[in-house]
Amino acid sequence: MDNFHFYTKLDQTILLGVSPEPPNDFAYWVSQVLGDDALGEQLWSVDIVEFQSIAGLREKFVAILKRHLASTKRHIDCPDGEEFYFMASRTFVFPTTYVAQNLAEFAEMLGKVSINSLYYHMFDAKLRLEHGGNDFSRWFHGLGKTQLANETRSLDPYSHTLEGLRQRIVTLVKKYDSH
Repeated sequence: MDNFHFYTKLDQTILLGVSPEPPNDFAYWVSQVLGDDALGEQLWSVDIVEFQSIAGLREKFVAILKRHLASTKRHIDCPDGEEFYFMASRTFVFPTTYVAQNLAEFAEMLGKVSINSLYYHMFDAKLRLEHGGNDFSRWFHGLGKTQLANETRSLDPYSHTLEGLRQRIVTLVKKYDSH
C-alpha cells in the first residue's frame, strides 16, 4: 500500500515518546528557509486531527497556499540546496504473535506490542481507512462495547506520546472490562 505523506510527518521524537507534538515539515520549511512567518503560522495552525483523509489535508494546505499567493505580491525564491522535497512512503504490515479475543487479553497484549503497532492501529488507520476512527474503536464496537469504542475513537492521539496513548487506552479498556 502506498501512502503519500503530505507536508506532515511523525518523527523519532514522537515514536520515542519525547514529544507529543506532530511536526509539520512544510510549515517549518516555509518559516525557517523561506522566512515567511505569516504563511508558516497559517500552515502550523492546521489541526491535522480533524482530517479523515490525506486528500482532505492536501486540499487544506493548497487552499492556504492559494489564498496566501493571491494576497501577496512578495515573491520568494528558495536558496539553492534548501528545496523542499515531498516524501512518499510505503507501509509494510506484518502480523504479530499477539492476539486478543476479549478486553482482558486486549489490555495485556496492548502492553506487549511495539509502539509501531500502536501507531499503525491509531494513527495510520484514520487516514488509511478514511473513516475517522481507528482500528481499536472499530473492534470494540464489534464486541458491543459502544461506549468504549466511542471514547477510544474520540482520543486525540496527537496530544499524547505513544507510550502515554498506550496507557490511556489500557486504562479505558480496564474500565469497561467486565469479563
